[in-house]
Amino acid sequence: MQVDEKSHLYKMNYVGNRYAEYQTLICTRKCHLTDAAERAIIMAENTNLRILLQLKGFVIVCVYMKKIEPFLLQVQKPAQYIGGEVGSVVKNVKNIDVRFAFCFPDTYEIGMSHLGMKILYHQINERPNYWCERVFAPCADFKAVLRCHQIPLYALESMDPIKGFDMIGFTLQYELSYTNILNMLDLAGIPLHAADRGENLKNLVFAGGPCVCNPEPLADFFDFFILGEREEVNLEMMDLYAEMKKRHTTRTEFLQAIAKIPGIYVPSCYNVQYHEDGTVQSIIPKSGVPQVVQKRINSDMDSVYYPKTFVVPFTEIVHDRAVSEVLRRCIRGCRFCQAGFLYRPFREKSPETIENECRRLCENTDYQELSLSSLSTSDHSRLEETLERLLPFTESHRVNLTLPSLRVDNFSKELMDRIQGVRKSSLTFAPEAGTQRLRDVINKNVTEEEIICTAKIAFSGGFHNVKLYFMMGLPTETEADIAGIIDLAEKLIKLHNCIPKEQRGKGSVQISISCATFVPKPFTPFQFEPQIDWETLQERQAYLISCIPQKHRRKIKVSWSDYQISFLEAVLVRGDRRLTSVIEQAWRQGSKFDSWSECFCYKNWKKAFEICKIDPAFYACRKRAYTEVFPWEHLDYLVDKSFFVRENQRAYAAQTMPHCREKCAGCGLNQKLGRNCFG
Repeated sequence: MQVDEKSHLYKMNYVGNRYAEYQTLICTRKCHLTDAAERAIIMAENTNLRILLQLKGFVIVCVYMKKIEPFLLQVQKPAQYIGGEVGSVVKNVKNIDVRFAFCFPDTYEIGMSHLGMKILYHQINERPNYWCERVFAPCADFKAVLRCHQIPLYALESMDPIKGFDMIGFTLQYELSYTNILNMLDLAGIPLHAADRGENLKNLVFAGGPCVCNPEPLADFFDFFILGEREEVNLEMMDLYAEMKKRHTTRTEFLQAIAKIPGIYVPSCYNVQYHEDGTVQSIIPKSGVPQVVQKRINSDMDSVYYPKTFVVPFTEIVHDRAVSEVLRRCIRGCRFCQAGFLYRPFREKSPETIENECRRLCENTDYQELSLSSLSTSDHSRLEETLERLLPFTESHRVNLTLPSLRVDNFSKELMDRIQGVRKSSLTFAPEAGTQRLRDVINKNVTEEEIICTAKIAFSGGFHNVKLYFMMGLPTETEADIAGIIDLAEKLIKLHNCIPKEQRGKGSVQISISCATFVPKPFTPFQFEPQIDWETLQERQAYLISCIPQKHRRKIKVSWSDYQISFLEAVLVRGDRRLTSVIEQAWRQGSKFDSWSECFCYKNWKKAFEICKIDPAFYACRKRAYTEVFPWEHLDYLVDKSFFVRENQRAYAAQTMPHCREKCAGCGLNQKLGRNCFG
């Protein structure tokens, strides 16, 4: 017998070593009830952790694993380790055919903000015989507790160790989470290498997400990967597993069968050979599997699954709000942007669908903030109509509406008027490059006039803070392009000061410039390019600072990413299977949470490269020939390699291409789909 999670609240008062006073954590939990009890108060043995609960006619069984209960006071943000949030799904394990541990290889506050996890979690759990549970990477303090007391990594819904689960799925959102994957497998007691997991049809480890476009550096650790969008293929995969589990088939038999499902790549079914110079010679499939694995897509965004509710966390997370995914991909063809090519074709939801999803989510979660999410929200062909439908609801229910991913070239006064009552602190735009020449090289298709015009609209509407995102180290970049970044900031300051105070209101202008180091990525026209070296980047960073006039040092703030982090990302993103040993060695040296600057330790990676006798510059800083066989050559994301070659050549000629809605660029997508992308 189960109780609805909204029916019960208990308060946990706790004192930890790092807290000076009591704090209260309000928690809810779906719990199994005992038939014998009527009214009771359950008190934990630990004097610092008292759980008081009184219910009419029932006693709730303690929700914590007995082993972790005494240690929750010793760690920060203990709420991330106990589960039981409103919206989480608990089932009777006796009725379950397939148990699925959905693992996010980063902290709870990061993973719980990820939209893809929210979608797939609820979709799987709508099937009564499947149970999807959440697992996150424990922070250093709780990881130490697990290791010290030999507590295996567990899922939040059942608190059961994930080693007993059928399927263990990871989402790969960024390369610098790879060591966390190994750490989570090790904490769970699951062999790191797929070849060491035996023939038992259990603990199948797989992954999806954008990094799967080149999964080769992880090939030895995973049984299979899912390419593209997972709403349909996840259930196909689990249906096949449930069927073969009943027949007691082997792991090898299952992998051979699943390799035939479109969109699923089994690395053990492919042999890779290398030239003497270290480049890939060939990728040879074994019998019975496709030579090329093509990604999966959902053709109709209005009919694709979307949850009616989200799991609402107890503790603070990065993006704690309702989210509606309004479209996938964007219509642009920025030559550096991997997402713009991976998520083709462009698809958008209708205003009716968006409104219905937003209303349901806000009503079911009580969120007071709503975000319209996409790569480029302002590219939605019916955005004005969507806002007309949404704003009466958000205003009447006092829901804060945010519009991320706005484009400089289609930010209108009407759009600003729509959003300024909801969001008026700052606007963020991404010119990416400081001069028009370099913006043409990367096919940004944004002019300085459009940037100035957009800023004028924003300043006149009362905005004072502008955030500008740029990249350094782009192909063909010169000092003139670097100086152009500050020149643009200067023009924005002058523009702000020229607008009458009665229009722009009180407050001084603040320009925040963020410069990321360019990382060449697979499935982009710049996949052939080398990454800038450290010495050259330092020179350009120093030159950028020198270009800021003394009188504007307080109004122009500059920040940039850590080069070593960007360098490692460039290594992993275009790596091959030989990097599996490097990743494992770096983890054994102590690397975890590499995407967190306070945790990143390049010395561990440097030592790992030395032990494995691999030169990281071979992957990051080497120019590729157009004819080179890439490690991801056997994976098809529906865009022809010949198109990337043509676009790379256009880049060096500073030739732009119009966006896809205006004119087809000939990427090959429509031929593979058998239809036009638009129209």
